[in-house]
Amino acid sequence: MWIYSAIATAAVAAVAATLIKQYKPEYSFAVILISGAAIMYMTLRAVFPLMRELKDLLEDTGIQSAYFEILLKTLGIGIITQLSSEACKDCGQTAISGRIEAAGKAAIIIVGFPLFRTVLNIAKQIIEI
Repeated sequence: MWIYSAIATAAVAAVAATLIKQYKPEYSFAVILISGAAIMYMTLRAVFPLMRELKDLLEDTGIQSAYFEILLKTLGIGIITQLSSEACKDCGQTAISGRIEAAGKAAIIIVGFPLFRTVLNIAKQIIEI
């Protein structure tokens, strides 16, 4: 199962980063960054088949796939923002971490705006009836 590989990668990376940090702190961050990317790759490979199946299921029910795509995009933005923010915090760059979080929130609002517009139109139609 892929989760065991991800856990093993994290454990090895944590030990390696701790050992390397004593001698070359700049390489320690590279180990953390590369292992984080590898774990995300493993996770995405496991999740993509489920996302395809869920998208097909939604299309069969008649729900517009555009709404599903908006939800997936916002989820992706949230995950990437969190990972980037945590990487900055690991480097001691809390100010940059805060800016990344603010940018991620703004990106989610921008991507989700069409869904918000649709909800408002539906509410408007209900009120007019």
